[in-house]
Amino acid sequence: MAVKKKSHIMHWKLTGLFFVLPSLTGVCVFLLVPFLDVVRRSFLGAVSEEWVGFKNYITVFQNGAFRLAAGNTLRFVAVCIPLLILLSLFFSVFLQGKVKGSHMIKMAFLVPMAIPVASVVLLWRVLFHGQGLINGLFAGHSLFAEHGLLTGLGFGTTDWMNTDYAFGVLVFSYLWKNIGYNIILWSAGLAAIPESIYEAARMDGAGNVRIFFRITLPNLWPVLNTIAVLSLLNSFKVFREAYLVAGDYPHESMYLVQHLFNNWFRELSLDKISAAAVLVSIVITFLVIQLERRLGEGQ
Repeated sequence: MAVKKKSHIMHWKLTGLFFVLPSLTGVCVFLLVPFLDVVRRSFLGAVSEEWVGFKNYITVFQNGAFRLAAGNTLRFVAVCIPLLILLSLFFSVFLQGKVKGSHMIKMAFLVPMAIPVASVVLLWRVLFHGQGLINGLFAGHSLFAEHGLLTGLGFGTTDWMNTDYAFGVLVFSYLWKNIGYNIILWSAGLAAIPESIYEAARMDGAGNVRIFFRITLPNLWPVLNTIAVLSLLNSFKVFREAYLVAGDYPHESMYLVQHLFNNWFRELSLDKISAAAVLVSIVITFLVIQLERRLGEGQ
């Protein structure tokens, strides 16, 4: 009997393996094997492919463009992730209540995900160009035109994508693009909390703030883990909008590692780009592990 049960378990394990095998093969062939080749190339010369040890890594760390891009990318992640999580949580809790037209509002938040990147770029140019709508709004308004209000801050005359404001525009673009997806994830977590818990808490005299911090937030902790990791990974994918709007060399405040990789790839600097790719992978892996550990401790 035990032998038959063991054989039955083995059968199901093999069945599951066959279902996973096609995807696993694709991941190995198109992701794992190329990445291992990148790791190998990071220790070789670009042309001769001679073993150079950690020379490529030292060159990358000494490169001013890499330090600028890495600093901007880390600053972008540090600013965007908390903002995205908090804003999406606020809107999710707000829309979870009896708000008229909440379903339509959620759909409106998802619209940016369906808009092609080229259309988004055109929208940013129309809004933030030196001759764009925002400058036209401030320059054309009689209050600003006559008295010069806010002109000291550049309103009405600024090409926003070529000033320090460019970083803020990039942050806004990321939030606008991803907040709808996070709202849906938060809403799924909120829907999984039994209504009976809220009713019992209200009968005991708990207010909305106390209910949120003692009931809602603890039950959303597993969802927070998923949202934080996905938001982190997506923050390293912000490139197309910035590249199409500002080109290869945008304003230094929004010069990210993706711009650097693109420029090095065009120059065929395979040694530097391989070393930098390995470093970025290590940083992302470290951040994901830390998120998993910190958020896992709170469950």
